[in-house]
Order: sequence, then structure tokens, then C-alpha cells
Amino acid sequence: MVRTLLGIVLVGVLLAALYVAGAWLRLYGQHEDAGEVTSAIIPKSVVAARARVQGRAAGAVTVRQSKLILFGDLHVHTTFSTDAFLWSLPMVQGEGAHPIGDACDYARFCSALDFWSINDHAEASTPRRWQETKDMIRQCNAVAGDVENPDVTAFLGWEWSQVGRSPEDHYGHKNVIFLGLEENEVPSRVIGAAGLATSGLRGGVQRMPRVLPLLDFPQRQRYYNFIEFMQELRVPPLCEPDVSSRELDANCYESAATPGELFRKLDQWGFDVLVIPHGNTWGFYSPPGITLDKQLTAAENDPEKQGIFEIMSGHGNSEEYRDWRGVHFDKAGQPYCPEPTRDYLPSCWRAGQIIQARCLKSETDAAECESRAAEARRNYLAGSVAGHWAVPGVRFEEWLDSGQCKDCFLPSFNYRPGGSAQYALAISNFDEPGEPKRFRFGFIASSDNHSARPGTGYKEFDRRATTESRGGRDETWQRRLAGGAPAAPEPRATTVDPTDFSRGFFTLEAERQASFFMTGGLAAVHADGRSRKEIWDALKRKEIYGTSGDRILLWFNLLNADGPDVPMGGVTVMQRAPRFEVRAVGAFKQKPGCPDYSTTALSSERLQKLCKGECYNPSDERKLITRIEVVRIQPQISAGEPVAGLIEDPWRVFPCKPSQAGCVVQFEDPDFAALGRDTVYYVRAIEEASASVNAGQLRCKYDEVGRCVEVRPCYGGYRTDFSDDCLVRIEERAWSSPIYVDAR
Repeated sequence: MVRTLLGIVLVGVLLAALYVAGAWLRLYGQHEDAGEVTSAIIPKSVVAARARVQGRAAGAVTVRQSKLILFGDLHVHTTFSTDAFLWSLPMVQGEGAHPIGDACDYARFCSALDFWSINDHAEASTPRRWQETKDMIRQCNAVAGDVENPDVTAFLGWEWSQVGRSPEDHYGHKNVIFLGLEENEVPSRVIGAAGLATSGLRGGVQRMPRVLPLLDFPQRQRYYNFIEFMQELRVPPLCEPDVSSRELDANCYESAATPGELFRKLDQWGFDVLVIPHGNTWGFYSPPGITLDKQLTAAENDPEKQGIFEIMSGHGNSEEYRDWRGVHFDKAGQPYCPEPTRDYLPSCWRAGQIIQARCLKSETDAAECESRAAEARRNYLAGSVAGHWAVPGVRFEEWLDSGQCKDCFLPSFNYRPGGSAQYALAISNFDEPGEPKRFRFGFIASSDNHSARPGTGYKEFDRRATTESRGGRDETWQRRLAGGAPAAPEPRATTVDPTDFSRGFFTLEAERQASFFMTGGLAAVHADGRSRKEIWDALKRKEIYGTSGDRILLWFNLLNADGPDVPMGGVTVMQRAPRFEVRAVGAFKQKPGCPDYSTTALSSERLQKLCKGECYNPSDERKLITRIEVVRIQPQISAGEPVAGLIEDPWRVFPCKPSQAGCVVQFEDPDFAALGRDTVYYVRAIEEASASVNAGQLRCKYDEVGRCVEVRPCYGGYRTDFSDDCLVRIEERAWSSPIYVDAR
């Protein structure tokens, strides 16, 4: 009997040892492919009805043009992206695989978009994944059948995800999108960003412990599949440097260190392409002090390719400029921490306050505590985006609202105003005599969704499915994600290595930024029709706009140019006062549930998995447009001209009478001729307030002088239940592309 028991135990130990050895040797992972596309489409009668309804709305505000307004999302990730795969894991309450096929079905039957694009991180791509991506986007389009009048159009692309350690070498993220679909119309391989992005998204996460699947054994397969995902990244060799993209082996990994290098590589292919910068104010990966100036040089800008700016996404708004910074530089170029103002508390300063308070509590000399506070501020800045680790044992609630824009509309986390859309339009480059170089962007918004869900802002619900908010599913997993038990709250700051990504995404204040994830925005185009080429042409001519998620109808035109009216995105030259017209109609309020064509096309199980039982399902009632705001910007005419005084926001505000028909406004600029300066105008159409997921962000409690003294975050992890959508009422809006009026 004893021998039998010993034998059973030994066999069990042997089997367990063999299993653990297999896990150590990474034998259990499976490749997760691009999924499948449902063969059904949105009925042509439904698509035609949308156009008729929109036509009646346009007629009610006497629009004098026949173009369609189509809505889309040009920033979508699936679990072919490293971060998206990570966020799909059970340890962060992820839902599992989100392949490209899901994105296609979601765009059709959940969010009911007219167009979308795939933008998985190039740094996470491999030859197999790129081929699967191309094949799946072709399938998504092939389902529609009618190339001139498709129900949904899918574009092919990737994200170039550059990250720098300092303002000097940081350029940020850009989506690369192609008109063509066939093998001879798109590159043979993606082009990633060299440096930290490649090491972080392609190599750094390979440090995931091999024992991790065993710690979550019932759901181990997802972890094994992630390990396999990362293993595949190690196979392709780096491409040879200084060789034309067309001449490189299709199976190597190619990267570009700067935007200029990316543009040159795209030139070698010669395909019709758009490069769309986004996230330029996102402080969770952008170092303090970054600005867009260095990207306006001839070497780093290609206005033909890079003519569109993503003004908002599910990571927040990047529109507004503010004249404060998270870091200042002295005459010798050395960084120092600015003092707080009523409008802004620098995080470096808050680091000093926390250390000073701890120091004083330990009954240390006041002068010594002030010295330690100064040291904490220096260490914070030296740590760049990982500066928060300079304060040992800090709870993220202790940071209060430091680093944030207090008076912006849904601002991105740790706001960097030097990357804002308004700053971009205000600066000029005077490197060459003659005409100064300027950005002349059109504006869009998108979702930046990481669960294959294009256009998530159609309804404000289900925070886990419709935003990027994630975190440990319980306290144990939260500690594992953060690198173990929290450090003791020492009364002295520590030094930080800004290149150490051993804590993974917690290096980038992942826990704190969870409160800044919204459902995201939409791109809108004024197109001559629904075909791929007609949508593309609208994007190229910048007759486009962005919304915070609602399908607001917006028209913005210059009326008195020499010739036809100039629509949003246009450029003209004038001597007299320009006169403009704005027409805006609110988005439809939503009915619960899904329309019949969605419930017919998808099984109840798939409808629940993808759409969470809720689809774009408009009622006959619209939200009201409450006002039109006009922003006027006069770009720099000399080097060093202060930017703050060139941006007038708002320059004009026009209240709208409550009406289901919408709002019509005309205005002119009587100062234009006398000032004799090139001037940029764009408008915002503002809707009546409605509830929005995570819109309260940190939900500060303020004292009598307006200082944040307590935060009530909407946690991404277990501390806030995912059934709580953290709804706060906001005013949804649409941003027109600017009209550029040059003085003759």
C-alpha cells in the first residue's frame, strides 16, 4: 500500500516536473491568428436611409453642398499589438484575444462606422502577422462587395511608436495608413520606431516570468500564448542599415529613428500614404518639456504625407495650449523644476512637497528637509517619464492633480502643452529665408482602442470594453504587476534610471493614468461618395473634422474668397475681412440595444462578446447644439515670438437657440486687413451636457482657493468595480479642421 502511494506520488511529481519543464522551454504557446470576418453586411437599404436622414438634416440648416459626411476611426489596435495583448490577459481583467476579424465585425455591427483603419504597433509586427493583417483587411473589404458603395471601408496601416528619453530625441507616435490594399500597393514589411519603442514593445516585455502561467493555472493558456507572441518577435533579424526599403529582405525587421527617416523610407516605396501624428500631449510616455518645434524642420516634416493631426482619442484631448511646463531650462540648458501656480502643479514640485512633509514628520531639521525637497525635484526630472519612482513608497493618490491641465476639456494624462494642436498651428520655422514653414493640419479624432473595437464612443457604457482602463484583478496581482510589495515611504528621494523598463507599463504611471481613459473620438469626412478613393480624397484635401465621440454634423466655410467657398481644411489668400459660416446639427440620442441588422448578422453570443449587447442604435431625437466657439490663431512672424499671445481661445462665442434642427452662425474678422497677418480659424460645435465614461478623471476635491486636496480616482484595477462606469456629465463637441487665411 505504501509502495503504491509512493509510486503515485513519484509519478505525480515526475509529471509535474515534466509539465514545468515544458513551460520553462515554452512548449505550450499557440499562435493567435487574425480571426474571422462575418460574411453578412449592413443592408443597402439601411445605408441609403442614413444618407437620406443626413440629407434632411443638412437641408434644415440650408447646407449648399451635396457631399456626404461619413464617420470613421483611424486608430485601432488588436492583440497583434504588444500592449493590447498584455491588457487582454486575465491578470488585468482582460477579456482574451481581440483579433482583426473582431474589429471588422465591430465596425459593421456594433459601432456602425463608415470607415476604419488597422494600426497595430509596427514594433510588435512580424512577417507572418503583417501578412495576416493584409489578408484580413482585404477580407473585411471583400465582404462589402460593392467597391463604389460599400457599407464599411477598412484601410491598412500600422503605428510608428517612437519614444525618446529627452525632449531633444522624442518625436512621438504616428499612424501610417495606405490607400492601396494589394501586395503591389503596400510595403512588404512594416517600419517600426528605433530605440525605446523597439526595446520596450519588442524586447523588454520578454522578461515576463516563465512561471507566470502557473500562478494563474486555470487560465494559463493566455499567458503561454503571450510568451509565444513574444518569442515570434525574436525570429526576424534586424534589417541592414542604409539599404533601400525596396531592396531589403521581406523577412527582416525594419525601423526608423526619426520622422524624417520614416518619410524617406516611405518615399522609397512610392505609395499613396498618410502619416497622422497623435498623442503629442500624452505625458505618460512623452518627457516633460517636449514641443513640436523640431518636427517643423525640413528634415523632419513632410507636409504632403503628414497633413492630419489627431486632436483627441480615448487617451484624452490634445487640442489646447497652456503657457506652463512640467520643466524649465536655465540659460545653460539645465533643467529645473518650476514653482506651482494657481493653474498648474508640476509633478516635480509635488515630489518635493511629499518628501519634505515626510522629512518634517521625522523631526529632521527644516533646512535639511528643504534640501531633500530640492533633491527630490531634481531626481524627478532626471527620471523623465519614470520620475514618480524618485519618491519611495508613494501612493499615487498623493500626487493629487500634479502634472494635469485643470481647465482643459478631457485632457490627456500629464499634459504636455508644447505638443498641442494649438501650439502646432502657432509656431513657425525660420531656418530658411523667405516664407516660414508652418504646420497646416486638418483635424480628426479617433479611439486608439486596444481591443479591436473601432468607434467605441457611440454609447457611454462598459468601461472595460470601451476604454483602455486596466489594472490588477486583485491586490496580489496588482503587486505582481508593480514589481512586488511597495517600498517603504522613505523621507528621502532616490535616483531613477529612465531607461529601466523592468516594471513594464508601471514604469509609465500605469495605475494613475487609468482615470484618463475615455471612450474616444471619431473622424468625419466630407466625401463625394462612400468609396475608398472618395474617402481618401477627402482626407487628403483635409475636408475633415473630429468629434469627441458623438456623430455631430458640422460644416465650416469661408464665404467671401475670390472664387468658390473655401471649406474647412482649405487655404486662401485675402486682403479684406474674411466672412465665415458655421452650421452644426447635434448627434442622435441612442436607444438601448441593437438594430435588427446586427442581431440578424451576429449570434447572440458574438453580439454580447463584441458589442456587449449595445450597438449604435439612433433614435429620432437629437442632442441640442448649445453654442459655437471660434478659435483664432496668428502664427509667429519672427523667431522667438511668444506663442501664448497668438492663440485666442475662444476668440468668439455664439449661443445657439435650442432647436432639433441645429444651429447656423455667420461671423467675420474685422481686424484681419489692418493686422496684415496670416491667420488660422477653426470652430467647435458644443452639445448639451450628457454623461460620459471616466470624464471626471481624478475627481478632485478642492479647497476654498481652488487647490486639489484629495482625489477620488476611477481605478483601472480591482479597487473600482468594472460595473462602475464612473460617469460624469460633459459637453461633447466637434472640432472643425482650420481654414488658413494668408494676408496678401
